[in-house]
Amino acid sequence: MSAPDPGLPLGRQAFQANWSGRIAFGALVVYTIYAASHLGFSWDRFVTGLGQGGTFLARMFPPDFERTQLLVDGMVESLQIAILSSFFGILLSLPVGLLAARNLMPPWVTWPARTIIALCRSFHPIIIAILFVKAVGFGALAGVLALIVGSIGFVGKLFAEAIEEISLKQVEAVRATGAPFLNVLIMAVQPQVLPRFIGFATYQLDSNLRNSTMVGIVGGGGIGATLFTAYQRFDYDYVLAILIVTVAMIMVAEVLSGWIRKAFQ
Repeated sequence: MSAPDPGLPLGRQAFQANWSGRIAFGALVVYTIYAASHLGFSWDRFVTGLGQGGTFLARMFPPDFERTQLLVDGMVESLQIAILSSFFGILLSLPVGLLAARNLMPPWVTWPARTIIALCRSFHPIIIAILFVKAVGFGALAGVLALIVGSIGFVGKLFAEAIEEISLKQVEAVRATGAPFLNVLIMAVQPQVLPRFIGFATYQLDSNLRNSTMVGIVGGGGIGATLFTAYQRFDYDYVLAILIVTVAMIMVAEVLSGWIRKAFQ
């Protein structure tokens, strides 16, 4: 029998049981089972869905690329929506994120800015797109406005957090020279947050490329509208062609965004 560890207090184990964590995990498992039982989940339904899914996938092959012009027009419009929404969304998120930084701004400035960010982050882009479709009608304008709101919420929050994590020594050193606030931002804040901001911007462009497809389904223009129309007409082979082109565009954008991030690191 081994002797107790002299480095531990008498009667204390080296690895004590975390009963609070065990109870929380057990409660989570019980609630998961309870929620699943009230949402109509069943094994028979899952098996039936697999069969129907296989039939659906079989009808998608081979993909139909004959309507090339319609496909190209939809992808070009989605790309335009993503670029415009990313440009204006990131541009507007700069002052909002700066005003939300608590290490540079007083509370009476940060709270309204953080409220704007929270409101922009509260709803999915599809919900915002539905609101803008009702406001400005069907088309790309509704999609652009919806993704601008989403961009402000995402980039504004991350930009504010990046500013709050900077070293204040450089800020204080520039302030000691008597430089105005704008020069402090350019000389002390901007060099510290620029690489991270480039990463935020490129990621948001990727996100808007994906979301431009979703907002089109509810009337926000782009390839999403073409995809929804093809699905309603049971043109599943054309649906597959749209999905293939969409995935290819996202992969190209991912490669380009990675190259941009490396260029600014």
